Amino acid sequence: MLVLRLAGGVLIALGVIGLFDSFARFAVQGVGTPAPVFPTRRLVATGLYRYVRNPMYIAVVSAILGQALILGNIALLEYGGLVWLFFHAFVLVYEEPTLSASFGSEYKLYCN
Repeated sequence: MLVLRLAGGVLIALGVIGLFDSFARFAVQGVGTPAPVFPTRRLVATGLYRYVRNPMYIAVVSAILGQALILGNIALLEYGGLVWLFFHAFVLVYEEPTLSASFGSEYKLYCN
């Protein structure tokens, strides 16, 4: 049980660090926010974005799963799965087409 709680703490810490890093990169490098009402003006492709396209979503799911492990709560674990599914659908239906339209060939190159 202690091992699961420690793993949960690590997942939460990594999630928080990843989220703050992503927010900072959006503000400083992208000159914008994660919110669709004030999106970034430039494509952010450094830091965690160099390795994955959606580190903020990974960070949020990581924090939820970490909480589930700390609390030993199966319902929270299931909720984390649903959040991941929602994020995945959102990326496919809205985010990728919007980024492709906004940044064109730059986004295509980034995806490759």
